[in-house]
Amino acid sequence: MKIPEKHLDVKIIAFDLDDTLLNDEKKVSPRTLAAIQAAAAKGIFIVLCSGRAENGILPYVRALNIAGTPQGRYLIAFNGATIFDLHLRRQIYSHRLDNDILKYVYAESKKRGMPCIVYDPATIYSWEDSDWARMDAKLCDLNFKVVPDFEKFLDGGFPKMLVPSEPEKVKELKDFLCQKLEGRADVFISKPYFLEVMSHGVGKGAAILRLADMLGIPHSQTMAFGDSMNDESMLRECEYGVAMQNGLDYIKDICKFVTRADNNHDGIADFLEEFVL
Repeated sequence: MKIPEKHLDVKIIAFDLDDTLLNDEKKVSPRTLAAIQAAAAKGIFIVLCSGRAENGILPYVRALNIAGTPQGRYLIAFNGATIFDLHLRRQIYSHRLDNDILKYVYAESKKRGMPCIVYDPATIYSWEDSDWARMDAKLCDLNFKVVPDFEKFLDGGFPKMLVPSEPEKVKELKDFLCQKLEGRADVFISKPYFLEVMSHGVGKGAAILRLADMLGIPHSQTMAFGDSMNDESMLRECEYGVAMQNGLDYIKDICKFVTRADNNHDGIADFLEEFVL
């Protein structure tokens, strides 16, 4: 098993949400909550790091009940495109996709009859009303709005674009966009039915290391927990990348460590209790 041989000295831990921090009921279990609060009490910064918009992450920040402390004041949204300071109530870092990339992905997805989505902190926007777009809005607990002149709307700039559809169509579009946008955008599948497009080099890994630098924390004291492809950058770039037992085989292979239990059986709590606290 890929588990530590000794206690790990960490000062900041990033947690993906779905299938990592959250169980299949989309909740943080009592044992995991207690372990995270104990870590924060030790002075370890706890950072929720998700592809969701800020408002889609806030309910889980509240559930941890540490947002009022220095250790719980930050969150990372849009797969690393923004860092939000809860005490200042504003973004302290933000990066947006180039408008030409947004419009290119929109054109290619529309050509294939696939919806595409952009976000602000509270709302999901799409060029059409579709079950796929509404599913993402419901999953993220955000407002949903159809924008008639979507191409012009994209001039406002957005941190990421998502194309939700059937897994086969998502895979086909991913392969196409990876070739066409190589070196300009990072294109990946976060769930079989979600294709995500980000600026090249902007990801969860870069964001957590940027925040560590802001806080004066050495990269050697960074840790991240995740399960899927949009977690890859932080699992690779943090000193201690920890894959969930229920994670993709590829993700477990690239990580330094793997939890002994899955997201439904307190995999995070078990790891923190044994090797961090």
